[in-house]
Amino acid sequence: MLDLSAAVTLSVLPGALGANLLRTFLTQSPSLPLSAFRLDAALDDARPARARSTLAQATAAASPLLDDLAAGRRRAIAFGAPDYPALLTAIPDPPPLLWINGDARALAHSVIAVVGSRYATPSSLDVARTLARDLAGFGFVVASGLARGVDEAAHRGALEVGATVGVLGCGLDRVYPPEHGPLAQMIAASGAIVSELPPWAEPKPEHFPRRNRIISGLSIGVVVVEASLKSGSLITARCAADQGREVMAVPGTALGQRHKGSHSLIRDGAALVETADDVLAALGLRVRPAAPACAGALTGGADAGSVPPVDPVLAVLEGGEAVSLGRLEAETGLATAELLARLTVHEIAGRVTRLPGGAFRTPPTGVV
Repeated sequence: MLDLSAAVTLSVLPGALGANLLRTFLTQSPSLPLSAFRLDAALDDARPARARSTLAQATAAASPLLDDLAAGRRRAIAFGAPDYPALLTAIPDPPPLLWINGDARALAHSVIAVVGSRYATPSSLDVARTLARDLAGFGFVVASGLARGVDEAAHRGALEVGATVGVLGCGLDRVYPPEHGPLAQMIAASGAIVSELPPWAEPKPEHFPRRNRIISGLSIGVVVVEASLKSGSLITARCAADQGREVMAVPGTALGQRHKGSHSLIRDGAALVETADDVLAALGLRVRPAAPACAGALTGGADAGSVPPVDPVLAVLEGGEAVSLGRLEAETGLATAELLARLTVHEIAGRVTRLPGGAFRTPPTGVV
């Protein structure tokens, strides 16, 4: 069983040192107490006294955080833990530790990111809010970065009918921008606020590009609303493409520079979307025509409104065995984005169950 207290202690070491040591610990000896971890060897330093001093400093700094965890004031999930978000395990550089305010289950749900300019036009803010509200109404959790502009509009739209996840480029105790503190509390009440940084970490420019890989990594697809050629949203889009996620963009006016980045994404192959229905279509999903009691249910397929019976995902899972995302990719031959979309379809329809640790299986009662 993973020693979370050891992981938290190593995570508070400054900068790359803490991240590198934590990754080493989680790779080599996650179930051992920190006292058994050869910190001097990990530091590549033959001076045991320096290692002991470093460990003592980290232990003192981590003590109030461990008290918070014990009291339930926040949560921390380390890479390799059963409840670590499955999609994040598949990205090239998964965060070794996630700090969470709110409901961690939101991170394991089907997530779609909506991101864009901090200085968006009113019309783009309306689009972002409507998209997020409609996606949340379909049962998705909407992820964004809690920034001003499009991010704020997306969070508020999702909160009208469902849940949203805010990913920070600072610690949980340093919400940025500061005026979004009340919004962060609202998000945590139904969804989650997330950061890979220690709770006291200040917002710094170098934190935000790394924050963006988490936004896309949690998501099956990323929608960019109004981005210039220098927009940070393009970093999120590049991360999504590198991670095998679907990239989508909302077009805008050809006048001025506000939408140049979005148009560049579309020229490079991003799906052009204007509504939540367009997003579902880009992901290979559609709304099933159904009685009002089932309104909003999602299925896949082009004609019948359901995933074809020969779906390769179900073929791999038909024996009832727990199967990892990596094995599903290998055995189905599907691209990550298409595989995640199909798993979402099956999970919402009750044909597939997501297990702790990121594996999938058919329900014990059989395929629905």
